[in-house]
Amino acid sequence: MKRSTLRSQAWGMHRVLALVACLLGAQALVAHQADTGAGAAPPAPASEAATPWGGDYFPNTLLTDQDGRQVRFFDDLIKGKVVVINFIFTSCSDSCPLETARLRQVQKLLGDRVGQDIFFYSISIDPLSDTPAVLKAYSQRFKVGPGWQFLTGEFEDVTNLRKKLGLFIEGVDNGRNKDHNLSLIVGNQSTGRWMKASPFENPWILADQLANTLHNWKEPSAEQSYAEAPRIRPPSNGEELFRTRCASCHSLGPLDGQGIGMRSIGPDLIGVTRQRDAAWLNRWIREPDRMLAEKDPIAVQLFEQYERIPMPNLRLDEASAQSVIDFLRDETERQHPSAQPLADGAVTPAGTGPASEAVSRMQ
Repeated sequence: MKRSTLRSQAWGMHRVLALVACLLGAQALVAHQADTGAGAAPPAPASEAATPWGGDYFPNTLLTDQDGRQVRFFDDLIKGKVVVINFIFTSCSDSCPLETARLRQVQKLLGDRVGQDIFFYSISIDPLSDTPAVLKAYSQRFKVGPGWQFLTGEFEDVTNLRKKLGLFIEGVDNGRNKDHNLSLIVGNQSTGRWMKASPFENPWILADQLANTLHNWKEPSAEQSYAEAPRIRPPSNGEELFRTRCASCHSLGPLDGQGIGMRSIGPDLIGVTRQRDAAWLNRWIREPDRMLAEKDPIAVQLFEQYERIPMPNLRLDEASAQSVIDFLRDETERQHPSAQPLADGAVTPAGTGPASEAVSRMQ
């Protein structure tokens, strides 16, 4: 009896050890398959895993550019590219011209990289009016360079595209009028990095985002000494308004970009407060569209002289307009304190030919 019990216990232990060996063997086999990839699903391609913002997110909207060429939004315009995209309509009399002028500054700062590794797209929200021919004429008035396409398409398709890009606000972009969200978007489709930007953004900051940040700093930085950095003074309210609203089109003398094409859409404004009546100037800043509609002779002359680009109505009140005028007056005095009025009412800053020429352009 005792011997039989011992034999049973030994047999039971043998079965336990055999079971443990089987379990360990199975675990070893699973580990081996994991190491070698045998029996496992192949990993997803790197291109699919890189970003969620691919062709399955962006619509491949059919658009037509200013030259009449048809393109697909994802396949032809943004796939694998660093881009800036905004939505405009050419009959806009307020923010669209300012936004286009600002992006033109950014394009000039980026130089020949636009069209090579950075691409600009302005898409119309008014396709019935903005035909390819109208868009081409608009781009020519602003003297835009290569690498910047103006596009149109079906209204519903463009609206859906704006929603996908986060540039549609219900209650503003509702189709009942031509008001629209003023944000633009910049991004790198291949990395999935996208950012909204303001049309009033500093052009150097926007250019840096496109040229460096979104390219992961592939271009080496130019070494500069902080000793050469200009002294920064706090801006007045008038200067802040000028820099964010007016400086897309207007310069203030040679030290502010006069003559280098950065701000050549409108006249240089040094001396304008000595050239124009104060009340006229205040109203012109606030209501340029109304003055043009009323056929004000100076307004009509400026419109014809500067490529028929209307001065935008930026919805400034009288106090804000006056603060801009005060800044223009102070800046004129700072640059040309010895200016003497002539008999014909023009201004000739002493010893400064370019400034005199600037004033004559504003007559």
